Amino acid sequence: MTAPAGGRTPKHKTVLMCRPEHFTVSSTINVWMDPSRPTSADRAVAQWQTLHDAYTWLGYDVELIDPVAGLDDMVYAANGGFTLDGHAYGAKFTYAEREPEGPAYMEWFAANGFEVHEPEHVNEGEGDMLLSNGAILAGHGFRTSLESHDELRRIFDREVVSLRLVDPRFYHLDTAMAILDDESVAYLPAAFDEASLGELERRYPDAILVDEADASVLGLNSFGDGRTMVIAQRASGFERQLRERGFETIGLDLSELLLGGGGIKCCTLELRR
Repeated sequence: MTAPAGGRTPKHKTVLMCRPEHFTVSSTINVWMDPSRPTSADRAVAQWQTLHDAYTWLGYDVELIDPVAGLDDMVYAANGGFTLDGHAYGAKFTYAEREPEGPAYMEWFAANGFEVHEPEHVNEGEGDMLLSNGAILAGHGFRTSLESHDELRRIFDREVVSLRLVDPRFYHLDTAMAILDDESVAYLPAAFDEASLGELERRYPDAILVDEADASVLGLNSFGDGRTMVIAQRASGFERQLRERGFETIGLDLSELLLGGGGIKCCTLELRR
């Protein structure tokens, strides 16, 4: 890695991650998963470590939650909840295979200084909840219920913008959209219904529109600090678009974790105390 340059000022980030010691694909709860395909926990850990190391190199504070045997998908920490202003809204998973992750993450939040709000409605945390310019962009359609958006409004007293996802390959908002800085986003237009697309066009007239080739390797499932974006190595077009806007990029290979339907952002839960 080389030191990032340019005129953008990075924001300090604190993130929560979970080492994929128990990674495997044992069920089919999204279109990316195929239990008949071999997986390697060792390869998953090695690739995850490159992400962890990139974050520490960028100066992030990286906190860890202990993995739990039998919870194959716990590495996708973004789904474990949503934090803002010292509050943590817990996850209530759609599929039984992931249900125990919700309490595990809520216990961690409580032990680490957050006021925890147990969910009433199905939601998959920051996978479907992204903070942009003070508002919460909230996905629904596959893994998070529209009713949970009302919980978000009540808990955080922020504007919540509901966005409906329509392509099962992009079943969480963070697979179809990336937050670039306080005011800028990138997204795949085809992942949203007509009304949601109109809302995005109104709010973000200068957004980066990513093509299907880059989105299909979860290129949008990326994370950054306003200066440097950590993205999928194979998303070369998105990398070019980011650099044209003055962002630095770090490209990583998380192909093993992609077998479970997750990428860089899926492995990253932002902690906002």
